[in-house]
Amino acid sequence: MSPTKDDETPLWRERPRATAIDVIGIGQSSLDHVCRVDGLPEFAGKARILESMRMPGGQVATAILGCARLGLRCAFVGAVGDDEAGRAVLAPLARAGVDVSAVRVVPGVATQLAVILVDRESGERTVLWHRDPALALEPVHVSRAAIASARLLHLDGGDPEAGAWAAKAAREAGVPVLLDADTAAPGMSELLAHVDFPVVSKSFAASFAGADDPREALRALIAGGARMAVVTLGEQGALGLVGQQWIASPGFAIAARDTTGAGDAFHATFAWAVLEGFGPLRTLRLANAAAALNCLALGAQGGLATREELAAFLARADADGSAPA
Repeated sequence: MSPTKDDETPLWRERPRATAIDVIGIGQSSLDHVCRVDGLPEFAGKARILESMRMPGGQVATAILGCARLGLRCAFVGAVGDDEAGRAVLAPLARAGVDVSAVRVVPGVATQLAVILVDRESGERTVLWHRDPALALEPVHVSRAAIASARLLHLDGGDPEAGAWAAKAAREAGVPVLLDADTAAPGMSELLAHVDFPVVSKSFAASFAGADDPREALRALIAGGARMAVVTLGEQGALGLVGQQWIASPGFAIAARDTTGAGDAFHATFAWAVLEGFGPLRTLRLANAAAALNCLALGAQGGLATREELAAFLARADADGSAPA
């Protein structure tokens, strides 16, 4: 499934206008308790934690931090509790220059948390998470003007009603919408109707299309109005569809330390590539490279790359022959 068109065709052609920010992200943030283990314990068994640390994470918060590392002007809209965990989650965003003024701080509520078990041998992670319902976002928490002042909107599927409202507002303002869809949920169809770039997990694709072949989900997403639909395939890379053009982008051969946040790094770099005016094949290759780089460090945000680091990684991969074609 090689490209059949000139990949120099940009995925998005921007209309000239002044903007306050490049990317606005609306969605979840989390304080992650990352635990390295020698495999998961058997049911009702026990396992020793080799290493444990608390690290900021969350799908959209991590992706927005990734965008900032790539030099984009960013804003994050979400909700945290009025606790130390909430302050820890927002701290790296603020340090990177991300506008967090629209984040809701909910009194008396604990910030979303995740317990992440990372297998020492493979780097693969298993995630257990909890979010208090009081942290849910509603349309009233989102500013239409803020969306219209951005060049791109990035969403997750955590609050589909608020996401659908924001995506529709972006579509009306001519702002492209990128969606990180990991788990199917009620209301997702309404959200997807206003998304230009759905980037979905393999499990979401199977659930959405009712078929094991992810190509069925991509066809359905394109038929629903997406400009480019992508399914991420872990170490195998990613598969995309633009119109009737299939684009397969293999993953990079690495010794993964922690796969947490790989998808978030992928989405951040995808957003940057769209705004740079890159074509689909180059966009997927860059996003795969960023995901691989992030897997070399612990935590969702441990290996988010700058442009220079991304270029150096690709140069090394090309030099030693480990880069996909």
